[in-house]
Amino acid sequence: MAGGSVANTIRGLSAGFGISTGIIGARGDDDQGLLFVNNMSFSGVDLTRLRTKKGHTAQCACLVDASGNRTMRPCLSSAVKLQANEFVKEDFQGSKWLVVRYAQQNLEQIIEAIRVAKQEGLSVSLDLASFEMVRDYRLQLIALLETGNIDLCFANEDEAREIIGGELTFDPEVALAFLSKYCKWAVVTLASKGCLAKHGKQVVQVPAIGESNAVDATGAGDLFASGFLYGLVKGLPLEECCKVGACSGGSVIRALGGEVRPENWQWMYKQMHAGGLLLPELKN
Repeated sequence: MAGGSVANTIRGLSAGFGISTGIIGARGDDDQGLLFVNNMSFSGVDLTRLRTKKGHTAQCACLVDASGNRTMRPCLSSAVKLQANEFVKEDFQGSKWLVVRYAQQNLEQIIEAIRVAKQEGLSVSLDLASFEMVRDYRLQLIALLETGNIDLCFANEDEAREIIGGELTFDPEVALAFLSKYCKWAVVTLASKGCLAKHGKQVVQVPAIGESNAVDATGAGDLFASGFLYGLVKGLPLEECCKVGACSGGSVIRALGGEVRPENWQWMYKQMHAGGLLLPELKN
């Protein structure tokens, strides 16, 4: 299955919410690269900015237990990737948001992509990737936040704990306040406890949806981001952005993998309709 945090988020935006998306990156000239292209194209993602390179496409093993909890082990060492000097302003023109995932091994590329995106007037959304990444490269992450170029930051509970120093007694509101010092929008997702979000002086807390049917947590945060970004693109209030995120995050955990199945998109639309939320205008 095609995946990756950003790929999951923009595939969700395209397939589930009808938002125009494209991916900037590289894929290998192998079977996995072709699978990625076929899957993302089928979901309506624009791949004209995706470069094909000789070599291997990045892969990730997702290990899921009987309770739906998951851990991931990526294989990136031999994978092709875009270099920082390969970004061009045409990659970003006509877009409103750049969605990136924090990763130390790609930090040079992330910083350059953000620089060009800001020159072209885009807002930037950052996902914190994993608690291990935050723990091991916390100072570099804080330096990135201190640039003021991150408009929206998503952190799950474990990542939020690490960003404020890994305290055993953890208050998600403290982490939310920390992130909001640097970002216009800050979101801390709390699994079955829902999420906290802050914009300006407004703070909201929204419960989770669909947790009782969790089969696999893979992609839950990525699809939450899809729904939240849909809300921002459509100009919805902060609480409604969170509610849509809760619906889309709840939709992906109902089956294995980070891609929402058609029947679970329909489940999500029913949840959104019941909550009085703005339904997507989908192309046939």
